[in-house]
Amino acid sequence: MKLELQGITKVFGSLVANDHIDLVVEPGEIHALLGENGAGKSTLMNVLYGLYDPDDGQILLDGTPATFKGPGDAVSAGIGMVHQHFMLVPVFTVAESVALGYEPTGTGGVLRLEEARRRVREISDRFGFQVDPDARIEDLPVGVQQRVEIIKALSRDAQVLILDEPTAVLTPQETDELIRIMRELKDSGTSIVFITHKLREVRAIADRITVIRRGRVVGEASPTSTETELASLMVGRSVSLTVDKEPAQPGEATFEVEGLSVVAPTGTVLVDDISFDVRAGEILCVAGVQGNGQTELAEVILGIEQADAGSVRLDGKDILGTGVKERLRSGIGFVPEDRSTDGVVSSFSIAENLVLDLFDTPPFARGVSMSPARVTANAEQRTEEFDVRHTSVHDPISTLSGGNAQKVVLAREMSRPLRLLVASQPTRGLDVGSIEFVHGRVVAERDRGTPVIIVSTELDEVLGLADRIAVMYRGRIVGIVDAVGEDGTPVSRDVLGLMMAGVPLEDAQQQAAQHRSVLGAADLGEEQA
Repeated sequence: MKLELQGITKVFGSLVANDHIDLVVEPGEIHALLGENGAGKSTLMNVLYGLYDPDDGQILLDGTPATFKGPGDAVSAGIGMVHQHFMLVPVFTVAESVALGYEPTGTGGVLRLEEARRRVREISDRFGFQVDPDARIEDLPVGVQQRVEIIKALSRDAQVLILDEPTAVLTPQETDELIRIMRELKDSGTSIVFITHKLREVRAIADRITVIRRGRVVGEASPTSTETELASLMVGRSVSLTVDKEPAQPGEATFEVEGLSVVAPTGTVLVDDISFDVRAGEILCVAGVQGNGQTELAEVILGIEQADAGSVRLDGKDILGTGVKERLRSGIGFVPEDRSTDGVVSSFSIAENLVLDLFDTPPFARGVSMSPARVTANAEQRTEEFDVRHTSVHDPISTLSGGNAQKVVLAREMSRPLRLLVASQPTRGLDVGSIEFVHGRVVAERDRGTPVIIVSTELDEVLGLADRIAVMYRGRIVGIVDAVGEDGTPVSRDVLGLMMAGVPLEDAQQQAAQHRSVLGAADLGEEQA
């Protein structure tokens, strides 16, 4: 099915989210929609999916105008959508989730779940999804939940599949699997609109690329374009894709973890007797595949998660016996892994979110009363400093794009004197312009002498930011390595990859060296041949 969007315009108050956008997606094509957070990509797809009514323009399917009064009309017309934040009910099974809203019924309206199970098995076998129709959603990894969303769309005969930032919550391994699935879908004749800001993925999978900036189409590009060219088109200026930083000048170890363990109520050991330190003026990146104890480690440092053994010392004082509020007041800045759940209060204004941990202290409060004028002045200053794009600081933070909401969290946590900064997945879901900004602020904090811990599953981010790298696997630290050796050579990606699979540092170095030796011998053989 050929999809055409002609002159689509969508306005929210004074904000023009989509400004006369034209887009053509050919049958069996993967068409990437590339742009910064807040550029209007998701709004455009929500118009296509019937969630928003366009203020102008039209949608054509195989040359015929189509009008959608809601998602049901879009689904009936052959359009499916997988949202960035999955629309699944945690306590439902896969089959129940796929059937929801379109429940197959028999005589007397009795629900026939076997039909949904059969459909799940059929689609799963066809595309190699390996999804159990009777598995409960809340028990599935994020990558498998995304496959359920795709099965849900395909079970309703979607000919055009919209994937909205599909890799934002996936590990590198899950991303590779998604790319394989997308190729399978394309080969089966499904058209895919791939919304993203990740340049490497676009170049790997897209047939065509349309770039949107501030609500307008600013150009089309070929997958053969360089990442630098795509980034410049997205942002409207030249963007550095590498982290610009001088070598660290670390001082004493002012943050120390010793013998730390965390055990889940089920008895599972989440963090297993780990020890490390972070020196003033250095960045320690904690690397590893998601789900190996990194989240629990970060939460123990702030006091969200309780430790079962060990000590956590800041400036020589064990902070394990203190509460979250006391730790924040002692100078810990914390950027949580999930900003929408743990980083902001969605119903609060931007200004209120910027003082969540300081609202009852001067200058924002006098006695038991907040000072609205001071809160507003602070918000105006911080949003300008951190380049938060908004209409008013009094708007709910839920009106912001993901990248701008993340900047609010960073502005709140980094606009006060810090003794330690802990940031989990600080650039997850952000575009290249926002990533460049966040990395710059993190490095600036390091250069002020603050010890910094970055938890990230993005290997490129780890290699770009880290002064030292600690790799976690199944709750343990399998090794800590300098990001750049004494001879000036960066740590090998092969070594880090092996460590992420649980191989200890020395063994990983040996295996990587043997691998390089084999490759070198193969190259020499080819040259002699």
